[in-house]
Amino acid sequence: MMPKKAPGGSETVELLEYLFGPGERDEHTGPHLVAAWDPDLPCPARDPGRMSLAGLALLLDAPVEALRGPRPAEHVWHVSVRNHAGDRTLSDAEWSEVATAMVHAAGIAARGDEHACRWVAVRHADDHIHIAATLARQDGRHPRVRGDIPNMHTAARAFEARWGLAEMSPLDRTARRRPATGEAEKAARRGLAETARESLQRTVRIAAALAQGDADFLDRLRDAGLRVRERHGDDGALVGYAVALPGDRADRGSRPVWFSGSTLAYDLSLPRVRERFTPHVAPADWALAEARIREASAVLGRAGQADGAGDVAALGDLLAVAAAHSPALVRDRVRAAADAFEQAARAPGARSLEGRARAGWRSAARALEHAPRAGRGGGAAVVLTLLIALVEAVEAAAAWHRAQEHRAQARAAAEAAVLLRDAAALTGTPPPTAKPRTGRVVRTPGRGLPAAGPVTGVPVRPRPEPGRPGPSRTR
Repeated sequence: MMPKKAPGGSETVELLEYLFGPGERDEHTGPHLVAAWDPDLPCPARDPGRMSLAGLALLLDAPVEALRGPRPAEHVWHVSVRNHAGDRTLSDAEWSEVATAMVHAAGIAARGDEHACRWVAVRHADDHIHIAATLARQDGRHPRVRGDIPNMHTAARAFEARWGLAEMSPLDRTARRRPATGEAEKAARRGLAETARESLQRTVRIAAALAQGDADFLDRLRDAGLRVRERHGDDGALVGYAVALPGDRADRGSRPVWFSGSTLAYDLSLPRVRERFTPHVAPADWALAEARIREASAVLGRAGQADGAGDVAALGDLLAVAAAHSPALVRDRVRAAADAFEQAARAPGARSLEGRARAGWRSAARALEHAPRAGRGGGAAVVLTLLIALVEAVEAAAAWHRAQEHRAQARAAAEAAVLLRDAAALTGTPPPTAKPRTGRVVRTPGRGLPAAGPVTGVPVRPRPEPGRPGPSRTR
């Protein structure tokens, strides 16, 4: 469940006309009220004889006209709350409960406050609602809405846990940043399989995983066909960057659509990219990569909380590189696994990328990059053993997250493991199974949540026999 705030406005009636209207491309279906400051408020769509849009706008704006002191320049507060596409459809009563919780959390209308701001919640699609309010309390005072977005994300996480919904809130700065509705619609109009944001995320992550320094990183972005804009400080030092896809333009084609690294993903800002830089590794092959992956997996099984944050970050980079260099037969599944693992690659609250397994996984990523394409031959046996090593690595990451009680991250890692097993099955030889050995993930004393019990360590599996190849509004 994702609360998203739109920029403020000054015309209440215009926003209502949009929310209750057909949409920009007739995408709105059955617009109606699901909740409001007054539970007996007639719905303009279902009872137009009792309430018009203009009349509803006058009611919402009345406290603004009565404010003691100057009126805010933009008195309209507008938020959308959207569920994941895979979630069940919520009822109007459930969306009403969500809307009431959101305005309470935001400081718009606390429960039981009869003098709070006036607001309405409009539903015109199965998967989301819009909440519109005016920033004036009914007692003539200004509301306090500082911190509204973080507070609404906290409320959203409670509904996600209670109703079993997909976790979309980025409050812990680990959730994958999803494309905005307008970005998805733009990609659909252009006939593209994914949005510009998603393409850029993947390309930048691979470049960051393999780069050795600032110049190498920027060169890799340009070599991948991206437009790159550098930002330099007063002393001439590089302090940031932005990327754009060729042909992706805005304002009637007058300018490129730029994304800074931090807007693509929390760990793709320039400082976080620099934490990945490592010295050059000599060319190697897939067999060496597989051995280093297994060694690093065993190390993560013994990691504490502080060490593991850097380890899982490096594993996320490794999966992105593995997807880019995998054979066509399994590439889509490995790419899907890398996307699924992205949240698991970011430990909540962790800023340091130190870790004992990190070096092994970064070395494995370099080995995959430098291995000659012909040297990746060896057929399905080579591909299968590498995929099984990646499964073990991802399962080790899932065990580490479970030990720290990082539930969303553990779930993301488990999903990635399933996709990697599917990829392994495509090679024609099913992944072997074996009884896992039991290990303990060590906690850093005094850190993390208490009383984490022992967890299942990285399973040891025999190597398989060679097989066969294988705009401001959100809608």
